[in-house]
This record gives sequence, structure tokens and C-alpha cells, in this order.
Amino acid sequence: MKNLVKTAMLSAALAALMLPARAQSTDDTKATKPVDVKAVPAAKKPATIDQRKENQQQRIGEGVENGSLTGGEAARLEKKEAGLNKEEQKMKSDGDFTAAERTKVQHQQNKLSRRIYHQKHDAQVRPEPRTEIGARKQAQQQRIGEGIENGSLTPGEAARLEKKEVKLNQETRAMRAENGGRLTPADKAKVHHQQNHLSRQIHHQKHDGQHR
Repeated sequence: MKNLVKTAMLSAALAALMLPARAQSTDDTKATKPVDVKAVPAAKKPATIDQRKENQQQRIGEGVENGSLTGGEAARLEKKEAGLNKEEQKMKSDGDFTAAERTKVQHQQNKLSRRIYHQKHDAQVRPEPRTEIGARKQAQQQRIGEGIENGSLTPGEAARLEKKEVKLNQETRAMRAENGGRLTPADKAKVHHQQNHLSRQIHHQKHDGQHR
């Protein structure tokens, strides 16, 4: 009986001594497990000038479509974009786009990006349409916005179209002011005629050979 008790105690002691070794062996296995390189995300490369240009046009187009950019704001932003594109082309015209020139363009893109954000988040928004003329105005802005986004309108084309839209809006407001806030039948006919003309221009500019 005593021999059995001693044998049991000795077995328990040996088992206790073996536990740390097994635990160490398990930890070592985990520590030396090979790292899955595919699971480690690659460092994000900074966007190129062309990629940023594309992104900024997307942001402007979205703002025109959803009304967070008015026609006037969009016209000014697109005019600046067109000017920056011309300046970049001039820099590249000699076949050498230097590091200093690249830095200058990137600085101007940063400035334009901040301006886009500010214009989209200020208090100026396109009002919801309450008349047939207002509904057509919104539809035309959405068409312009789509053209800016998909590249069928260049910044210069978009700027000119938005400038015409702003001018028509100003004329419409002036007509209303002269008649107690209402448009006469003759005024409505004139505005519809101008909207028809602008609609055809939008279609032409979106389907000509010029693309972003």
C-alpha cells in the first residue's frame, strides 16, 4: 500500500515538472510561426497629380448634382481648375517637368482642394425647385454634374456652361422683381427659350470630341 502511494506521488511530481516544458514548446511554436506577407497591408502610395485632378473633378461634379455647389461656385472652381491645367501644360511644353514645377502644381491642388471643401460645406446651396422653371434648372445642373464626373465635360466647358446658368438665374430674378415676385407669361416664354438653348449647349458639349 505504501509503495502504491509513493508511486502515485512520484507520478504527480513528474507531471508537474513536464507542464512548463510543454507550455514553453507551445509558445515557441507560436513565436516562430511564419508571417503571412499577403495579410500585411501595403503602404498607401500618394496620389499622383492626374489622380488628384480626377478626384477633384469627381467632388465638384457631386456637389453640382446634389446642390451643395451653386452654379456660381461651380463656375469659379472649374475656372480655377482649367487655369491650373493650362499652367501645368505650359510647364510640360518644353518636355521637362521639374521637381520644383511638380511641387508648385501640388501646392495649387492643395489650395483648390480646400476651396472645394469650403464651397461644398458653406451655407450656399441650390434651392429646391418650386416651379417648372426651377425643376428644369435642377435637371440641367444634374446633367452638368454628371458630365463633370464622367469626364465628358472638361473644366473649361463646365465653367462656361455654369456661367451661362448663373446669368440666366440673374435675369429670371430680375424679371420676378419687376413683377412683384412673379413671372409674366412673356417672361416664362423667354426663360423657357433660354433654357432650351442652354440644354442644347449642354448636350453638344457633353458629346463633342473634348474629354477630360
